[in-house]
Amino acid sequence: MATLLGSESPCTGGKRRNCNSNIVTKFTASKITGQGFSRGTQLPGGLLQERDKRAKWHGIPTLLQKLYESSHPNSDLSHAHSFLKVLSSQLSMEAMSFVTEDRKTAQESTFPNTYTFDLFGGVDLLVEILMRPTLTMQKKKPKMNDDLVKDCLSVLYNCCICTEGVTKSLAARDDFVLFLFTLMTNKKTFLQTATLIEDILGVKKEMIQLEGIPNLSGLVQSFDQQQLANFCRILSVTISEPDVGNDDKHTLLAKNAQQKRNASPSRAEVNQVTLLNIPGFIERLCKLATRKVSEATGANFLQELEDWYTWLDNALVLDALMQMATEEAEQSSTESSDESSLATSPLRHRLPQSMKIVHEIMYKVEVLYVLCVLLMGRQRNQVHKMLAEFRLIPGLNNLFEKLIWRKYTASNHVVHGQNENCDCSPEISFKIQFLRLLQSFSDHHENKYLLLNSQELNELSAISMKANIPEVEALVNTDRSLVCDGKKGLLTRILTVMKREPPDSSFRFWQARAVESFLRGATSYADQMFLLKRGLLEHILFCIIDSGCTSRDVLQSYFDLLGELMKFNIDAFKRFNKYVNTPEKFQTFLTQINSSLVDSNMLVRCIVLSLDRFESQTEDVKVVEVLSECCLLSYMARVENRLSFLFRLINIINVQTLTQENVSCLNTSLVILMLARRKAKLPFYLNALREKEYAEKYPGCLLNNFHNLLRFWQRHYLNKDKDSTCLENSSCIPFSYWKETVSVLLGSDRTSLCAIASYIDEPFMDLDRDLLED
Repeated sequence: MATLLGSESPCTGGKRRNCNSNIVTKFTASKITGQGFSRGTQLPGGLLQERDKRAKWHGIPTLLQKLYESSHPNSDLSHAHSFLKVLSSQLSMEAMSFVTEDRKTAQESTFPNTYTFDLFGGVDLLVEILMRPTLTMQKKKPKMNDDLVKDCLSVLYNCCICTEGVTKSLAARDDFVLFLFTLMTNKKTFLQTATLIEDILGVKKEMIQLEGIPNLSGLVQSFDQQQLANFCRILSVTISEPDVGNDDKHTLLAKNAQQKRNASPSRAEVNQVTLLNIPGFIERLCKLATRKVSEATGANFLQELEDWYTWLDNALVLDALMQMATEEAEQSSTESSDESSLATSPLRHRLPQSMKIVHEIMYKVEVLYVLCVLLMGRQRNQVHKMLAEFRLIPGLNNLFEKLIWRKYTASNHVVHGQNENCDCSPEISFKIQFLRLLQSFSDHHENKYLLLNSQELNELSAISMKANIPEVEALVNTDRSLVCDGKKGLLTRILTVMKREPPDSSFRFWQARAVESFLRGATSYADQMFLLKRGLLEHILFCIIDSGCTSRDVLQSYFDLLGELMKFNIDAFKRFNKYVNTPEKFQTFLTQINSSLVDSNMLVRCIVLSLDRFESQTEDVKVVEVLSECCLLSYMARVENRLSFLFRLINIINVQTLTQENVSCLNTSLVILMLARRKAKLPFYLNALREKEYAEKYPGCLLNNFHNLLRFWQRHYLNKDKDSTCLENSSCIPFSYWKETVSVLLGSDRTSLCAIASYIDEPFMDLDRDLLED
């Protein structure tokens, strides 16, 4: 605390030695114990002034004392405001340096003024001043000056970002957090309030319950579109489950245990329902997501955008400037200050075009995020119906080339910050959030056909007719008035830009995920052929074999997409063989698959399932021809290769390490064994696993691990309808056969040739008996 306290006091005598330290120590202790001094107003003014220069307090305790004395109930707050303005100017400089200097760790030595302000009770005093109108017994609440409220909020925000612990202490006060929402009704204080709430909710231990906000529905309905866009930044914190970004990394064992403990809906789920019950909420979000922005022109646009983004690292700065534009528009016109009047604001015209676009993009990111979370929630079908009705997908399609994926030159197709590999700019976040939304929208839902236009839907119908197969019901039921407009639908547009991306571009991962979600569910031959005709398979194989792509995430997304594209489709395997036309290419392809089975096992499952179906269609000349010629099918037809995959799939996972990401390895191993059981080959495979154990000199290890995995499988899937439906749809194997096969494998009868227990010698039985015990 040397910077704060300055040099040692010259006081003589033991009791008065280092007086400055005693004052600060007492204040610090009072914050912890709640006893003793709590703010500078409790100390004599003369003492504060005497110690001020030596301690380098810059007059802050004295100013706080004057602020306190001039802010009593029923007093004229104009004097208090003048003192607050002086304090604000001192603190704002530190806050600005925090924003512009790589956001250093908040500590007293870096931001002494803010630290002193909090130490002497400034934060508590401002909270008292703000909440004072709520304490009156009068029916008509006294109204505080808007500028005073704005300055109080700005100082509190500066303290939050510059002094450790302030945000958490404010977050712990539920009464204050709920009170802040009431300040959002005033447009003049909305921006400062929203920024402070966002910061507080980000550190709050318990998620706030939206239904506890006074008149939430009326509050949201009172927002103009700009305010609603800002409000989405706050909502994103209230509707997302904690650590949702790392969902794949949490073990299924831990997640299942947590679900048992928390059987009731989570706060995030309750908040989602609360939002959906607000009249017109989803419709307004759809309008926000799809509204147009005036186009930028000129050769220097990209450089201009990058320059502005470098400066506008903080949304607060950008919002402040846009608010200035709004206020100037209000002064020059009595019309609404929504999008229409903002467009006519003189200041807005003086702002760079790129700034207007970045401003719109930043809020579209938040709006799309909120919609995406709602799409993945328990009310998914209700949300889907509304998004279709309010034409979200056609609206995004109309923005695709003008805003979402504007045409750049090859070398500058994305704009990064200083770190070239850091996907953090608003443009990049916008694209990724857009792709995530499409992935959630298409995944296992009949509304996926809204991503096409009328001509493309007709093409799907023609493909089905030519193949003499019935159209899928979802296609027949699609409301043509809600599909995409224009020459291309969104799905086709994504395919177009995907082919232009550099090999290791992070966009490739999300693009592939979005296209894969369109194919997921019950396999549709027409959907596959629609994408095959557009060269998707050849593009994927190029990326895997010839592009030099080294990103595991991108490769995994392409393996998964390739599996959905080729599954049960003989034309796809024929195209595969035409592209992979040399032993060298095929070996490169196998090397990529074998380098990480966690990434490629869904493709392995597709090949195994397709081979099994094709082998039952030997009356079809085309199938017989491809079976005899396709190197991939021939490779998987050799039993030693299937066994090799089975060994490794079982060996790379165990119950403790199972996650949503790698549980597919367990299901792929089960598919191999189910198909073997259909052909009465299950004993052969189990015996091969036993021989592998002994060859590796680890008897019982592989089979005991598999036994435990299957016991977990029963607990996990027999209570999850959605997961079981996905397994059935993706494999075309009835879930009853999945359950039956697992039961047979886990049979306790050691004389059964289909039970794992029969292949584990007694001394090595149940090495991990207690792994799943509660």
